[in-house]
Amino acid sequence: MLKFLFGSKNDRYLKKLEPIIAQINDLEPQMQALSDEDFPAKINQWKDEVQNQGRDLDDLLPECFALVREAGRRAMGMRHYDVQLIGGMVLHQGKISEMKTGEGKTLVATLAVVLNALSCKGVHVVTVNDYLAKRDAEWMGQLYGFLGLTVGVIVHGLSDEERKAAYASDITYGTNNEFGFDYLRDNMKFYKEQLVQRELNYAIVDEVDSILIDEARTPLIISGAADSASGLYQRINGLVPSLKMSTPRDPEDKDTPPDGDFELDEKGKTITLTDAGVEKCEELLGIDNLFDPQHISLQHHILQALKAHHCFHLDVDYMVTEGQVVLVDEFTGRPMPGRRLSEGLHQAIEAKEGVKVESENQTLASITFQNYFRMYEKLAGMTGTADTESVEFNQIYGLEVIVIPTHKDMIRKDHPDAIFKSQQEKYNAIALDIQDCYKRGQPVLVGTVSIEKSELISRMLKKLKVPHNVLNAKHHENEAQIVAEAGEKQKVTIATNMAGRGTDIKLGEGVKELGGLHILGTERHESRRIDNQLRGRSGRQGDPGSSRFYLALDDDLMRLFGSDRLKGIMERLGMEEGQAIENKMVSGAIEKSQTRVENHHFEIRKQLLEYDDVMNQQRHAIYELRRDLMSAESMDGIVEEYAEDLFEEILSPALAEKNLDDETKAAVRLRLEEVFDFGRYEGFRNSDELPGLDQAMAWTKDILKVLEASAPGHYQEILRYFLLESLDRNWKEHLLNMDHLRDGIGLRGYGQKDPKQEYKREGFELFQEMIYTIKETAMRAFCHLRIEAEVKEEEFQHETNEDVEYQDSESSRRKQTTVRRDAPKVGRNDPCPCGSGKKYKKCCGK
Repeated sequence: MLKFLFGSKNDRYLKKLEPIIAQINDLEPQMQALSDEDFPAKINQWKDEVQNQGRDLDDLLPECFALVREAGRRAMGMRHYDVQLIGGMVLHQGKISEMKTGEGKTLVATLAVVLNALSCKGVHVVTVNDYLAKRDAEWMGQLYGFLGLTVGVIVHGLSDEERKAAYASDITYGTNNEFGFDYLRDNMKFYKEQLVQRELNYAIVDEVDSILIDEARTPLIISGAADSASGLYQRINGLVPSLKMSTPRDPEDKDTPPDGDFELDEKGKTITLTDAGVEKCEELLGIDNLFDPQHISLQHHILQALKAHHCFHLDVDYMVTEGQVVLVDEFTGRPMPGRRLSEGLHQAIEAKEGVKVESENQTLASITFQNYFRMYEKLAGMTGTADTESVEFNQIYGLEVIVIPTHKDMIRKDHPDAIFKSQQEKYNAIALDIQDCYKRGQPVLVGTVSIEKSELISRMLKKLKVPHNVLNAKHHENEAQIVAEAGEKQKVTIATNMAGRGTDIKLGEGVKELGGLHILGTERHESRRIDNQLRGRSGRQGDPGSSRFYLALDDDLMRLFGSDRLKGIMERLGMEEGQAIENKMVSGAIEKSQTRVENHHFEIRKQLLEYDDVMNQQRHAIYELRRDLMSAESMDGIVEEYAEDLFEEILSPALAEKNLDDETKAAVRLRLEEVFDFGRYEGFRNSDELPGLDQAMAWTKDILKVLEASAPGHYQEILRYFLLESLDRNWKEHLLNMDHLRDGIGLRGYGQKDPKQEYKREGFELFQEMIYTIKETAMRAFCHLRIEAEVKEEEFQHETNEDVEYQDSESSRRKQTTVRRDAPKVGRNDPCPCGSGKKYKKCCGK
């Protein structure tokens, strides 16, 4: 009743914008009177007012929007509608603009982009693939160029110079992966001149639900090759056929033992070995105890191999092309070349498919999309389907979803779901429906959830002699053209999920009279949004259209998440062989199943973020320290501060009590000699007493002066090099330790401890240890360093590998410097020369 009287929150928000729209419309004659040369002049004037006079962007909004609208009309023949002006205001205010497909989101973005470009801090427009980034930058570039603004594009394969130029532009288009990886790569560089990104000022994320929700479960990772164990993967892969899967049991049934070697939970994609399975594995591997610490990796490899065989399916989750396992995006159906599954799972799939097993990777840098995009000063997004995820957008990103009305009324007919008993009956009905549309000339867009299903329908249509196009991860190169033509008469297009395709489907001649484009969904997706995206391809800009989803009781969603009650309802409705049932109550029950799955995935993303928030604080601290080291003119103050910190720790026993025993004194003296090379001083060698802080600092400054004298002109760069090298090496090691901590932290729950709090506490302790080790490693290098020959300038120029894939397979590579220690070379496994009795790699070489 309150909604009826006062309107929804969304309605009230839109009502507040009406006076501003009236203002923009009143300014239209004024803008039409301008000459073409006046447009860039106006932009430059406003840039000056914002930068130098502190003028607020909100004050400029009506005039700027009116100017952009007129520029669109002159440069592209496209005039922004009033509803598009609303969308532009929503984007400028840092919210999500939900606009139906065909409402011109690409053009809407130009309004907020131009207004925010006036701050001269850069505007990023984020798209889901390279094709859309290039297309939109060129297409909308006509408008930006008319206004005198520069546009850059960030796509895969660019050099650092090209990236730097693109980021220096007023407006930069690119994919979420490229923006995120450039941030990580910048934080692996050695010189500030090598940095490509500017500050993260304002971003508009296109298909915001696809990028910030669907892809948020997979963090961005740059990794380097670790030790290879390809033989082990193949050996374990050979065991899998010998292991039998248990028959699924009722979760309530605790008494009946499993009848196989392992149990599979399809919902959670997890596998556990039974007692019988453990015994069989021990027998096949010829070992006594699979849970012995020395065999713990074998147990991990067995579970990953079983998961590869039973949870990941060819042409559904991945495909094999040119001897490589390429993952398929479950939401968009696109291939993801270069992205690899972690923890040896990708290698297990390679062994299963009989292709070359690539070496495992070690993380060098990583960040989640959530934490990357939360770093922007202001963030906005646009999509056709965000409202179902509004709670997550608000909780994680602080983004409000505003539903924008359509320019013309939506008249598409969405038919109830047609539900069948079995897959075969369902697919027969689908094929006949497509054939009927083809004969009548009505175009059909068929949405499938996997490559496998799209190829099954293709085979059926070939038998019925129905011409058609197949668009999936195997044929994605021509996707824009195939989708654009999907509205032509008699066109049949089969496509894996349509999320973020970004191409308008315009109806051909005479198609409106035939009912417009018909959307046929072959099954419900786990997320309602993906279903809505598919439906949204029809009925654009007031066009006619229709949609229907076909379901079977043994579809994955129905089987895994639909309750037994649903089957009971179907039987009571008198479901017969080959006959479809259309029932609102059943469709409602299916939507509830989808909601449960969405909530489950939200919890996974939320948990990922909660754990990454711990890493995020550490990442910010390390990257800030890195930037300070890169930009500081002089390293002297930093090095002295590090030396003081180390002395306070090493000399702490002497500072705490006056009368130290000889053993403690000897241990402290050994540490001072190991780290600071004080053995070179007679005053240290000939005294049993420990030096004071002042004496220790005086010796250290003396050692650094000797180093400076031996490398005139290059001393500061030598200090910078070793400080950064020490930071990078220890940060990499820390990431590995944090990965290991994360893997086992869930078990703390059995000890009545909160795993997240334990992860936070232990992660902080590990971080403090790492900071100390960074200081010690760097000081050890400075104090033991001898310059053997003249140092050339180019030998302190470092390069980073720019061929970084989605999950990078190569680490940054750096040239060696011509510096050596004065001591003879010691092998990693030789006894340590300090006399501790340990191997060098476990002692001073650590």
